[in-house]
Amino acid sequence: MLSIVTFNDTEKWNEIVKNFKAYDVYYLSNYLKAFKVHGDGEPILFYYEDENIRAINAVMKRDVADDKRFHEKISPNTFYDLSTPYGYGGFLIEGNSTKGSMKALNEEYIALCKKEGIISEIVRFHPILKNSKNVSRMYEIDNLGKTITLSLSSLDEIWDNFNTNKKRWIKKAKKSGVEIYWGRSPELLSDFRRMYNRTMEKNNAKNYYFFNEEFYKSVLNDLPYNSLIFYALFENRIIGMVLITFANGQIHHHLSASDLDFLHLGPTNILMYEIACWGNENGFKTFHLGGGVGSKEDSLYKFKQGFNKNSDCIFSIGKKIFDLEKYNNLMKIRKKEDYFIETEVFFPSYRS
Repeated sequence: MLSIVTFNDTEKWNEIVKNFKAYDVYYLSNYLKAFKVHGDGEPILFYYEDENIRAINAVMKRDVADDKRFHEKISPNTFYDLSTPYGYGGFLIEGNSTKGSMKALNEEYIALCKKEGIISEIVRFHPILKNSKNVSRMYEIDNLGKTITLSLSSLDEIWDNFNTNKKRWIKKAKKSGVEIYWGRSPELLSDFRRMYNRTMEKNNAKNYYFFNEEFYKSVLNDLPYNSLIFYALFENRIIGMVLITFANGQIHHHLSASDLDFLHLGPTNILMYEIACWGNENGFKTFHLGGGVGSKEDSLYKFKQGFNKNSDCIFSIGKKIFDLEKYNNLMKIRKKEDYFIETEVFFPSYRS
């Protein structure tokens, strides 16, 4: 009743996913491929079915031995854990979620993961789908903070939800001659990568966020119908870019970058507006912007909040330990390090 679909069976994987009414881009094998290229692990899809429910969970299976903290301390292909791919995910469940079916799903999930050598799982639940509610007995769930979602039901609603400051920036950009275009050529991806890396350097971002060329090629080639680059042009110069992903009525702000010499024109503001308008014209229902750094209501969150002062989405994470004995063994290895400080904030703690 519970099975694993491997990354090699892309056609079967996507057929299963697209049969779920609420599926999103984060569940497609083509999306996970880019993060396999990035080194985030091996993509797998869990699929469960009984007389009451169907359920899927798309994850990255990570070999703990690949973590630099465990180099030469444990053998490869021995200890694994699961993580939601970059973005959001968690179990999607359809049908009548009876206590019996949910109990059976949980028990089979634990048994299969232990059999596969999987020790723990960290989930970033989908703020729009609110799928953490269905699995509250399967995971330890923490609500971390708010994220911002734009409803795309009408152009008037999009504009009315912007605060006064956003409207002012958008009008200024238009008056200055900023124009918005979109595409997905190799040249655009190269331009995006250069601008994005400069933005990450300015923000002192972690190495993880500097994606290599192969990652961007995967986005271009493997998501031909689920990704676009919007870019702001001023006097024939690109001054801002946003990479979006989308599927099944939902658009997601994926990555963005700005030319530091043209921040006075606020290109990101007009880009977000035009993406929302494009979404409305093409029948999309929502445009999700995400939240602040570390789910805090920081300057980034407040910047995004300006696009919808009424957004009420909550970002939740789920924690699950499948094999407590092996989990504790990994913790013992880490505790031998003088600089290791155990924390309840980071999960799994042996990776902190």
